Amino acid sequence: MQAWIVVGPTENFDVLRERKFDLCAFKSSRRKQSGEMQPGDRIVFYLTGVVQFGGVVEVTGTMFEDETDIGLHSEVKGEEAYPFRIKTKPVVIPDPGHYVEVREVTDLLDKTRALGPKKLGMAFRGNLHKINDQDYQQIEQLLRAEAKA
Repeated sequence: MQAWIVVGPTENFDVLRERKFDLCAFKSSRRKQSGEMQPGDRIVFYLTGVVQFGGVVEVTGTMFEDETDIGLHSEVKGEEAYPFRIKTKPVVIPDPGHYVEVREVTDLLDKTRALGPKKLGMAFRGNLHKINDQDYQQIEQLLRAEAKA
């Protein structure tokens, strides 16, 4: 299993929530990375603006291309397409207001430890990142605790 972090606005996360997290879509610049995803991989949602982890889904299929507009938007490019899609199912998705505050857990994650809360944005530049298993397990554990809160 490979764990990933997808970076995007809360509005995109809400669109996927309305769909019951049946898929995850990626920008046109992410063909190669999304094509590497395999069933069983996990995707963590990093929500920009609020700087929170919103939840985790499991990849249930391989990447396919679809240009149908599902309501996602890019904070930077506005009308950018999200043509690369992966079927998914929820693993842990806390209710709104119960997400994990990333600034409060930077010291727990290899990906953010050296940067700390003030330079956190540097760790999440770009739309899609691989993360190690230890970071993934820590994030899932934190999200599960929030889902029970």
